Amino acid sequence: RQDGVSQMSAKNSSPETLGTEAGTGSAQQHGFFVRLYTGTGAFEVIGKRKLWYAVSGVIVAISILAMLIRGFSFGIDFEGGTKISMPVDGAKGQATTEQVETVFGEAMGGAPETVVIVGSGPSATVQIRTETLSNEDTENVRAALFDAFAPKGTDGQPSIQAISDSAVSSTWGGQITQKALIALVVFLVLVSIYITVRYERYMALAALAAMFFDLIVTAGVYALVGFEVTPATVIGLLTILGFSIYDTVIVFDKVEENTEGFEHTTRRTFAEQANLAVNQTFMRSINTSLISALPIIALMVIAVWLLGVGTLQDLALVQLVGVIVGTYSSIFFATPLLVSIKERWGPVAAHTRKVLARRQGGTPAAAGTETALVIPGTTSTRTPAAASTGAAPLKASNVTVRATWLVTLMTLTEPSGSRPRPPSTTGSTAGIGRSSSTSRGSPHDRSIPWTGCARRSCSGPA
Repeated sequence: RQDGVSQMSAKNSSPETLGTEAGTGSAQQHGFFVRLYTGTGAFEVIGKRKLWYAVSGVIVAISILAMLIRGFSFGIDFEGGTKISMPVDGAKGQATTEQVETVFGEAMGGAPETVVIVGSGPSATVQIRTETLSNEDTENVRAALFDAFAPKGTDGQPSIQAISDSAVSSTWGGQITQKALIALVVFLVLVSIYITVRYERYMALAALAAMFFDLIVTAGVYALVGFEVTPATVIGLLTILGFSIYDTVIVFDKVEENTEGFEHTTRRTFAEQANLAVNQTFMRSINTSLISALPIIALMVIAVWLLGVGTLQDLALVQLVGVIVGTYSSIFFATPLLVSIKERWGPVAAHTRKVLARRQGGTPAAAGTETALVIPGTTSTRTPAAASTGAAPLKASNVTVRATWLVTLMTLTEPSGSRPRPPSTTGSTAGIGRSSSTSRGSPHDRSIPWTGCARRSCSGPA
């Protein structure tokens, strides 16, 4: 009988409990990638949020220092100036940056601002950036470069037309800068409005903090590497900020789903539900990031290193950095920050204390009552011993299931001749006669109180 009751109690356990136990067991038995794929909550992210806060703080500090100390290298479109480009391969050999600087200095009497080689192999080009030059000065530089290196054109023959130039005035650069800042501000305002309307205030605050984290870190990486900031960089920055918000929305949607009605149960805290949501979205975030990063890496390898298209280098770098930083912030910064904010204010703190008190063996203050065990067929009640001895309190669902199946098993195992007969409602005053509506008492007969003994050795009335 005890085995039967235990089996039926196990079958009637809640699916959430079984899922949690199964997830814990699988987390102990399977390897890293299995746990990552199944999302069983085996990776503790929220519980180690102080560590992630420290890592995020170090990253932000390095980014800010890079912007303050090194600053940004703005492209010609923002600051104005003249850019001269020519192939590295010439009839007189390969050109180097030192040789190009020497030739430019002899022609103009001063060194250029920057000289870099973009690309590799036959497509490699030398890019010279200097202050705005007049048409006459530009032609003098082109002639000096052709005389020194004789760069080859598309037909493989030396040609002065292989040396190209472009100029941007400072006024035009100022207009481009103003428009780029306006576009960035408008994007941030629209995203802030959407996040505020879509989520409650604490989630909106955490999502906006993650977005500004991505913005600061991406800008810091650009300052640290020293790449030029061009209009392509601004376009890529707006793109990756949108990706960051998308990834954060995915994680927060799962957090919102897992924590719905959390205050009505004491099984898990808000932090544990949020940690489970992060684990359940791990693979989706990683897969999305990988799918986004692969074409960006292909763009950097093919377009920049092989073809020598320098403009695409700015776009590819900002997108690659943004995808990586956006994935990190949505998992390791936004969600832990949300939990920290909620645990300091609102009902989450009280619910967390109640759950912890329940796990320590005490009766939660919010409960205030004890679960009573009702024995079918009687008017008496029994309070579980755990409530008075300080042991772990019994669950009402388990108590009801066990009591019901216990009575059912005892009834089914009785011989038919040993069941006591109920008192007659129409018989003699001794009350031994048969009822006109039933011939035997039953624990399921609500009209007649069942006072018989369930044991075979019972010597009840015949």
